[in-house]
Amino acid sequence: MQVTLWYFADCPNWRLAEQRLRQALTDAGHADAEVRLVAVESEADAAAVGFAGSPTFTVDGVDLFDTTVPTGTLACRVYPTSHGLAGVPDTADLLAALTEQATT
Repeated sequence: MQVTLWYFADCPNWRLAEQRLRQALTDAGHADAEVRLVAVESEADAAAVGFAGSPTFTVDGVDLFDTTVPTGTLACRVYPTSHGLAGVPDTADLLAALTEQATT
């Protein structure tokens, strides 16, 4: 399983996103999974990779929350949570997305 967290440095949410992703992986029984952090550093890079905003979580190249059209720009991403829109999904939502991805 290749787990990647895509981000850009000016987005304030990516560090919390990494913490929640690692917790969700632990909760899913994948504490040993390597999390690859990939910085998207320019508008050209964002366009080239079809960046969907920071943070974006992928497993084996598949966006765990494929509900948005890739922006292709350096932008923060927003996720629906049980508390309203937020810059990072709840750990429980990450766990659910990881579990769903594992069954597809």
